[in-house]
Amino acid sequence: MRLQRHVLNPILKPDPLHNWESRFVFNPAVAYDGELFHMIYRAQGEDMVSRLGYAVSIDGVHFKRLNEPVFEPANDDELYGVEDPRITKIDDYYYMLYTAYAPAGPRVALARTKNFFIWKRFGKILTDEENKDAALFPEKIGGKYVLLHRIPPDIWLAYSDDLINWTDFVRIASPRKNKWDDLKIGAGAPPIKTEYGWLLLYHGVQKAERAIYRLGFMLLDLKDPTKVLKRTEEPILEPEESWEKFGGVPNVVFSDAMVEYEDKYYVYYGGADTVIAVATIEKKKVYEWIKS
Repeated sequence: MRLQRHVLNPILKPDPLHNWESRFVFNPAVAYDGELFHMIYRAQGEDMVSRLGYAVSIDGVHFKRLNEPVFEPANDDELYGVEDPRITKIDDYYYMLYTAYAPAGPRVALARTKNFFIWKRFGKILTDEENKDAALFPEKIGGKYVLLHRIPPDIWLAYSDDLINWTDFVRIASPRKNKWDDLKIGAGAPPIKTEYGWLLLYHGVQKAERAIYRLGFMLLDLKDPTKVLKRTEEPILEPEESWEKFGGVPNVVFSDAMVEYEDKYYVYYGGADTVIAVATIEKKKVYEWIKS
Protein backbone atom coordinates (compact mmCIF):
# COMPACT_ATOMS: atom_id res chain seq x y z
CA MET A 1 0.00 0.00 0.00
CA ARG A 2 1.75 3.11 -1.29
CA LEU A 3 0.78 6.68 -2.07
CA GLN A 4 1.04 7.73 -5.72
CA ARG A 5 2.82 11.02 -6.37
CA HIS A 6 1.15 13.42 -8.79
CA VAL A 7 2.99 13.89 -12.08
CA LEU A 8 3.04 17.69 -11.59
CA ASN A 9 4.95 17.54 -8.30
CA PRO A 10 6.14 19.64 -6.67
CA ILE A 11 2.96 21.71 -6.88
CA LEU A 12 4.27 24.75 -4.95
CA LYS A 13 7.83 26.09 -4.82
CA PRO A 14 9.55 29.04 -3.13
CA ASP A 15 8.94 32.36 -4.85
CA PRO A 16 12.12 34.47 -5.18
CA LEU A 17 9.98 37.58 -5.73
CA HIS A 18 8.53 37.35 -2.20
CA ASN A 19 11.10 37.86 0.56
CA TRP A 20 8.96 36.01 3.11
CA GLU A 21 8.77 32.77 1.04
CA SER A 22 11.88 32.97 -1.11
CA ARG A 23 13.73 30.02 0.43
CA PHE A 24 11.29 27.33 1.54
CA VAL A 25 7.56 26.48 1.32
CA PHE A 26 6.43 23.29 3.03
CA ASN A 27 4.16 21.43 5.48
CA PRO A 28 0.75 22.81 4.44
CA ALA A 29 -2.68 22.40 5.99
CA VAL A 30 -5.46 21.90 3.44
CA ALA A 31 -9.24 22.11 3.87
CA TYR A 32 -11.78 21.25 1.16
CA ASP A 33 -15.12 23.05 1.51
CA GLY A 34 -16.95 21.15 -1.23
CA GLU A 35 -15.92 23.59 -3.94
CA LEU A 36 -12.41 24.88 -3.21
CA PHE A 37 -9.21 23.54 -1.69
CA HIS A 38 -7.84 26.06 0.82
CA MET A 39 -4.13 25.69 1.63
CA ILE A 40 -2.33 27.32 4.55
CA TYR A 41 1.37 26.64 4.14
CA ARG A 42 4.55 27.31 6.08
CA ALA A 43 7.09 29.56 4.38
CA GLN A 44 10.55 30.88 5.17
CA GLY A 45 12.37 33.69 3.40
CA GLU A 46 15.45 35.82 3.84
CA ASP A 47 15.08 36.21 7.63
CA MET A 48 14.29 32.46 8.10
CA VAL A 49 11.25 33.28 10.27
CA SER A 50 8.31 30.97 9.55
CA ARG A 51 5.11 32.60 8.34
CA LEU A 52 1.94 31.13 6.88
CA GLY A 53 0.77 31.78 3.33
CA TYR A 54 -2.52 31.04 1.58
CA ALA A 55 -3.21 29.34 -1.75
CA VAL A 56 -6.46 28.15 -3.34
CA SER A 57 -7.36 25.52 -5.93
CA ILE A 58 -10.43 24.11 -7.66
CA ASP A 59 -8.89 20.69 -8.39
CA GLY A 60 -6.52 20.12 -5.46
CA VAL A 61 -3.42 20.28 -7.66
CA HIS A 62 -3.17 23.70 -9.36
CA PHE A 63 -2.93 26.33 -6.61
CA LYS A 64 -2.94 30.12 -6.84
CA ARG A 65 -1.30 31.91 -3.92
CA LEU A 66 -1.38 35.37 -2.41
CA ASN A 67 1.57 37.72 -2.46
CA GLU A 68 1.56 38.29 1.30
CA PRO A 69 1.29 35.94 4.29
CA VAL A 70 -2.08 35.57 6.01
CA PHE A 71 -0.69 34.62 9.43
CA GLU A 72 2.53 35.94 10.96
CA PRO A 73 4.32 35.90 14.33
CA ALA A 74 2.48 38.29 16.64
CA ASN A 75 4.23 38.13 20.02
CA ASP A 76 7.28 36.88 21.90
CA ASP A 77 5.81 33.37 22.08
CA GLU A 78 6.17 33.27 18.29
CA LEU A 79 9.53 35.02 18.07
CA TYR A 80 11.07 32.33 15.86
CA GLY A 81 7.96 31.81 13.80
CA VAL A 82 4.61 30.05 13.36
CA GLU A 83 4.99 26.55 12.00
CA ASP A 84 3.27 23.42 10.66
CA PRO A 85 -0.45 24.28 10.71
CA ARG A 86 -3.17 21.65 10.87
CA ILE A 87 -6.78 22.64 10.18
CA THR A 88 -10.00 21.00 11.34
CA LYS A 89 -13.52 22.31 10.70
CA ILE A 90 -15.77 22.16 13.74
CA ASP A 91 -19.26 23.67 13.38
CA ASP A 92 -18.89 27.04 11.62
CA TYR A 93 -15.16 27.57 12.16
CA TYR A 94 -11.88 26.29 10.81
CA TYR A 95 -9.63 25.70 13.81
CA MET A 96 -5.89 25.81 13.23
CA LEU A 97 -3.40 24.23 15.57
CA TYR A 98 0.14 25.35 14.92
CA THR A 99 3.55 25.44 16.54
CA ALA A 100 4.45 28.72 18.21
CA TYR A 101 8.23 28.81 18.37
CA ALA A 102 10.02 30.89 21.00
CA PRO A 103 13.48 30.72 22.62
CA ALA A 104 11.99 28.41 25.26
CA GLY A 105 11.07 25.92 22.55
CA PRO A 106 7.98 24.87 20.58
CA ARG A 107 4.47 24.98 22.04
CA VAL A 108 1.04 24.18 20.61
CA ALA A 109 -1.12 27.24 19.86
CA LEU A 110 -4.67 27.69 18.53
CA ALA A 111 -6.41 30.09 16.16
CA ARG A 112 -9.68 30.00 14.25
CA THR A 113 -11.19 31.55 11.15
CA LYS A 114 -14.18 31.45 8.84
CA ASN A 115 -12.47 32.71 5.71
CA PHE A 116 -8.70 31.98 6.11
CA PHE A 117 -7.87 35.71 6.15
CA ILE A 118 -9.22 37.00 9.47
CA TRP A 119 -8.01 35.00 12.46
CA LYS A 120 -8.81 34.96 16.15
CA ARG A 121 -5.84 33.79 18.23
CA PHE A 122 -6.17 31.92 21.51
CA GLY A 123 -2.45 31.67 22.21
CA LYS A 124 -0.62 28.65 23.58
CA ILE A 125 -2.88 25.85 24.78
CA LEU A 126 -0.26 23.25 25.76
CA THR A 127 2.40 25.10 27.72
CA ASP A 128 4.15 22.85 30.23
CA GLU A 129 6.84 21.31 28.02
CA GLU A 130 8.08 20.98 24.47
CA ASN A 131 5.12 19.94 22.36
CA LYS A 132 4.09 20.03 18.70
CA ASP A 133 2.47 17.98 15.90
CA ALA A 134 -1.00 18.75 17.22
CA ALA A 135 -4.26 17.99 15.40
CA LEU A 136 -7.93 18.15 16.38
CA PHE A 137 -10.54 15.46 15.84
CA PRO A 138 -13.47 16.88 13.83
CA GLU A 139 -16.11 15.99 16.43
CA LYS A 140 -16.45 15.37 20.13
CA ILE A 141 -15.88 11.85 21.45
CA GLY A 142 -17.57 10.93 24.71
CA GLY A 143 -18.70 14.54 25.09
CA LYS A 144 -15.13 15.92 24.88
CA TYR A 145 -13.00 17.58 22.27
CA VAL A 146 -9.98 15.43 21.49
CA LEU A 147 -6.51 16.51 20.42
CA LEU A 148 -3.49 14.60 19.16
CA HIS A 149 -0.08 15.94 20.12
CA ARG A 150 3.51 14.85 20.55
CA ILE A 151 5.58 14.78 23.68
CA PRO A 152 8.80 13.34 22.22
CA PRO A 153 9.08 10.66 21.09
CA ASP A 154 5.43 9.52 21.36
CA ILE A 155 1.94 10.40 20.11
CA TRP A 156 -0.46 11.46 22.86
CA LEU A 157 -4.13 12.40 23.23
CA ALA A 158 -5.63 15.14 25.37
CA TYR A 159 -9.24 16.07 26.18
CA SER A 160 -11.08 19.36 26.65
CA ASP A 161 -14.50 20.90 27.24
CA ASP A 162 -13.67 24.22 25.57
CA LEU A 163 -10.72 23.70 23.15
CA ILE A 164 -8.53 25.87 25.41
CA ASN A 165 -7.91 23.89 28.59
CA TRP A 166 -6.60 20.37 27.99
CA THR A 167 -6.25 17.54 30.50
CA ASP A 168 -6.09 13.74 30.74
CA PHE A 169 -2.98 13.26 28.63
CA VAL A 170 -2.74 9.67 27.37
CA ARG A 171 0.14 8.16 25.41
CA ILE A 172 -1.30 6.11 22.53
CA ALA A 173 1.67 5.13 20.32
CA SER A 174 5.46 4.97 20.48
CA PRO A 175 8.39 4.34 18.13
CA ARG A 176 8.96 0.70 17.17
CA LYS A 177 12.41 -0.80 17.59
CA ASN A 178 14.21 -1.80 14.39
CA LYS A 179 11.49 -0.37 12.15
CA TRP A 180 11.16 2.68 9.92
CA ASP A 181 9.69 4.67 12.82
CA ASP A 182 12.18 3.73 15.54
CA LEU A 183 13.29 7.23 16.65
CA LYS A 184 10.13 9.31 17.07
CA ILE A 185 6.61 9.60 15.69
CA GLY A 186 4.00 12.35 15.41
CA ALA A 187 0.53 13.03 14.07
CA GLY A 188 0.29 14.10 10.46
CA ALA A 189 -3.12 15.21 9.23
CA PRO A 190 -6.17 15.55 11.47
CA PRO A 191 -7.84 12.11 11.61
CA ILE A 192 -10.58 11.20 9.15
CA LYS A 193 -13.64 9.25 10.33
CA THR A 194 -14.42 5.98 8.56
CA GLU A 195 -16.85 3.21 9.41
CA TYR A 196 -13.88 1.15 10.58
CA GLY A 197 -12.27 3.72 12.86
CA TRP A 198 -10.36 7.01 12.82
CA LEU A 199 -7.81 6.97 10.02
CA LEU A 200 -4.67 8.79 11.17
CA LEU A 201 -1.83 9.73 8.88
CA TYR A 202 1.37 9.96 10.89
CA HIS A 203 5.08 10.51 10.35
CA GLY A 204 7.81 8.26 11.62
CA VAL A 205 11.50 9.05 11.90
CA GLN A 206 14.22 6.43 11.55
CA LYS A 207 17.61 6.63 13.20
CA ALA A 208 20.30 7.13 10.58
CA GLU A 209 23.37 9.24 9.94
CA ARG A 210 20.81 11.71 8.64
CA ALA A 211 17.37 10.96 10.12
CA ILE A 212 14.75 9.83 7.57
CA TYR A 213 11.13 11.02 7.74
CA ARG A 214 8.44 8.76 6.26
CA LEU A 215 4.64 8.49 6.39
CA GLY A 216 2.32 5.72 7.58
CA PHE A 217 -1.26 5.05 8.69
CA MET A 218 -2.80 4.18 12.04
CA LEU A 219 -6.40 3.20 12.71
CA LEU A 220 -7.87 4.34 16.03
CA ASP A 221 -11.04 3.06 17.68
CA LEU A 222 -14.07 5.27 16.96
CA LYS A 223 -15.35 5.38 20.54
CA ASP A 224 -11.99 5.15 22.31
CA PRO A 225 -9.21 6.67 20.17
CA THR A 226 -6.60 5.73 22.78
CA LYS A 227 -6.85 2.24 21.23
CA VAL A 228 -4.67 1.73 18.16
CA LEU A 229 -6.40 -0.96 16.10
CA LYS A 230 -3.88 -1.17 13.28
CA ARG A 231 -0.63 0.38 12.09
CA THR A 232 1.18 0.05 8.77
CA GLU A 233 4.20 -2.22 8.97
CA GLU A 234 5.84 -0.45 6.01
CA PRO A 235 5.77 3.26 5.12
CA ILE A 236 3.24 4.48 2.59
CA LEU A 237 5.55 7.27 1.39
CA GLU A 238 9.28 7.83 1.81
CA PRO A 239 11.92 10.12 0.30
CA GLU A 240 12.68 8.96 -3.24
CA GLU A 241 12.56 12.01 -5.51
CA SER A 242 15.55 14.37 -5.59
CA TRP A 243 13.41 17.19 -4.13
CA GLU A 244 12.50 14.92 -1.19
CA LYS A 245 16.11 13.86 -0.55
CA PHE A 246 17.87 17.21 -0.99
CA GLY A 247 16.85 20.60 0.35
CA GLY A 248 16.57 22.56 3.56
CA VAL A 249 16.29 19.34 5.58
CA PRO A 250 17.31 16.26 3.55
CA ASN A 251 15.44 12.93 3.50
CA VAL A 252 12.06 14.28 4.54
CA VAL A 253 8.46 13.72 3.52
CA PHE A 254 6.27 15.40 6.15
CA SER A 255 2.51 15.90 6.00
CA ASP A 256 -0.03 17.97 7.92
CA ALA A 257 -2.95 17.46 5.53
CA MET A 258 -5.09 14.65 4.13
CA VAL A 259 -8.28 15.47 2.23
CA GLU A 260 -11.07 13.08 1.28
CA TYR A 261 -12.00 13.91 -2.33
CA GLU A 262 -14.21 11.78 -4.55
CA ASP A 263 -12.82 8.21 -4.29
CA LYS A 264 -9.34 9.11 -3.05
CA TYR A 265 -7.38 10.55 -0.18
CA TYR A 266 -5.17 13.48 -1.17
CA VAL A 267 -2.07 13.77 1.01
CA TYR A 268 -0.24 17.10 0.91
CA TYR A 269 3.34 17.11 2.15
CA GLY A 270 6.61 18.97 2.31
CA GLY A 271 9.61 17.59 0.44
CA ALA A 272 12.95 18.15 2.21
CA ASP A 273 11.36 21.17 3.97
CA THR A 274 11.68 23.04 0.66
CA VAL A 275 8.70 22.39 -1.66
CA ILE A 276 5.08 21.20 -1.46
CA ALA A 277 3.76 18.08 -3.18
CA VAL A 278 0.63 15.93 -3.30
CA ALA A 279 0.18 12.16 -3.42
CA THR A 280 -3.02 10.12 -3.53
CA ILE A 281 -4.40 6.72 -2.69
CA GLU A 282 -7.75 5.16 -3.50
CA LYS A 283 -9.99 4.84 -0.47
CA LYS A 284 -10.81 1.25 -1.38
CA LYS A 285 -7.13 0.31 -1.08
CA VAL A 286 -7.01 1.76 2.43
CA TYR A 287 -10.17 -0.12 3.37
CA GLU A 288 -8.67 -3.34 1.99
CA TRP A 289 -5.65 -2.81 4.27
CA ILE A 290 -7.94 -2.15 7.24
CA LYS A 291 -9.91 -5.36 6.64
CA SER A 292 -6.96 -7.58 5.73
